[in-house]
Amino acid sequence: MSRIGKKPIDIPNGVDIKIEENNHVVVKGPKGQLENDFNPDLTIKIEDNQVKIERPNDSAFMRAIHGTTRALLANMVKGVTEGFTVELEIVGIGYRAAMKGKSLELQLGYSHPIVYEPPEGVQIAVEGNIIKVSGIDKQKVGQVAAEIREFRKPDPYKGKGIRYKGEVLKLKAGKSVGKK
Repeated sequence: MSRIGKKPIDIPNGVDIKIEENNHVVVKGPKGQLENDFNPDLTIKIEDNQVKIERPNDSAFMRAIHGTTRALLANMVKGVTEGFTVELEIVGIGYRAAMKGKSLELQLGYSHPIVYEPPEGVQIAVEGNIIKVSGIDKQKVGQVAAEIREFRKPDPYKGKGIRYKGEVLKLKAGKSVGKK
């Protein structure tokens, strides 16, 4: 058995889970609603205020999709109750971010400002040099954070750029001066 897949998912108060045909799952909670289609070969059922996932056989594919399905469902439940947040840090003199309406405007040392329009269901907030990306869908939040980081990745020599908060960079040494 998959160690992840066999763990049941507790359903918190205020969360409603519907399992429709072909394993189409709808999760509703205080923060919103998420939907996803899962492999129809798996058995997803609700027992004793818990979601349990079972697989039909022990093939390599079924073992892999069993744990993946459980993790995705757990993330959906967590998303509609707590939500997800990723923090990005801007490092560099003259680098700054500001919100213009719903869009994010970045000054990153280019000749022009970069304007980023977040997709539906993702909110962006700026506090000083910290950009907070939040939402109920973990995949969307992570993708938006990765797209913002891509505008100016951290420089391996000076460390300037946009990085995840808490990300540790190993800075490279510059050219050696005076060695023969």
